[in-house]
Amino acid sequence: MANYTLRQLAYFVAVAETGSISGAAGGLHVSPTAVASALTELEKVFGTQLVVRRKAHGVSLTPSGSYLHSRAADLLRQADDLELNVASGGAELNGPLVIGCYSTVAPTVVPPLLEWFADNHPKVQVRVLEGSQVELPNRLLAGELELAVVYDLNLPTGLNSVVLYEAPAYVLLPADHRLANRTAVSLRELADEPMILLDVPPAAQHTMALFDRAGVEPNVALRASDFELTRSLVARGMGYAILIQRPVVGQSYEGLPVVVKEIRPAVRPIRVKAVWPETVRLTDRGRALLDFARDAGFGNAQRGRIPGGTSVVVRS
Repeated sequence: MANYTLRQLAYFVAVAETGSISGAAGGLHVSPTAVASALTELEKVFGTQLVVRRKAHGVSLTPSGSYLHSRAADLLRQADDLELNVASGGAELNGPLVIGCYSTVAPTVVPPLLEWFADNHPKVQVRVLEGSQVELPNRLLAGELELAVVYDLNLPTGLNSVVLYEAPAYVLLPADHRLANRTAVSLRELADEPMILLDVPPAAQHTMALFDRAGVEPNVALRASDFELTRSLVARGMGYAILIQRPVVGQSYEGLPVVVKEIRPAVRPIRVKAVWPETVRLTDRGRALLDFARDAGFGNAQRGRIPGGTSVVVRS
């Protein structure tokens, strides 16, 4: 039998995340004395110093405290999960699920996920946060998200992952472009033409790397930080673009036509992954999402052929 309580762990995690006993007490609506006592009892139980208390400067975690923080936060999530789902015998999922999604991937991935949860587990409160390739992994490792859907590019260490689909880069052209009737085009054929660069990481870095490997210097005429703005500029005939996500519709927001061309020689596709911290055990809600997402055929969804009737097994 453990000699510590979940309440003591909750107080400790609050201290670790706020950086002070008073801050934790305020968030928990308890007295600072109660929080300090919980820390003292935990240090007695584990036989080691967990925090360094600095008067007027908050607290900092010791190496033992950092280890306990990661394990305790996971244990508290599991305890919450147990409380939410035990009434139904685990047959009905319940509770919050916070996920992140890279902004240009979100229109492909998020709607089917939300629809599936609404149809199959309506008591799960799914919250989706869109963000950048840099921001989302950091928020995962900080414990703000349970899962995130990102490109397999420049990811930090310490993450587990599952590949959801692969998406090769392509050339987007205005409908009246001189190469619009071609099946595929090479980057060298486009070298002298104005390019509209989707200037957000990792898209911009990936695009420039493609040209570098092809030995071509692109003529970057315009830069845009929005996916749909990039498509609209192409549709207006202001240049071409290299993109990864592929909408089903062949029109811009304004209803102007655009055409998609494969790149030849073929380029290596980019993998889109669901990622989560190695130190975290996914909740039943997170595992349900992962099981659905692995089999949902998001790559087909970009071409209008997402399969229906996917069965999902929630593993223990």
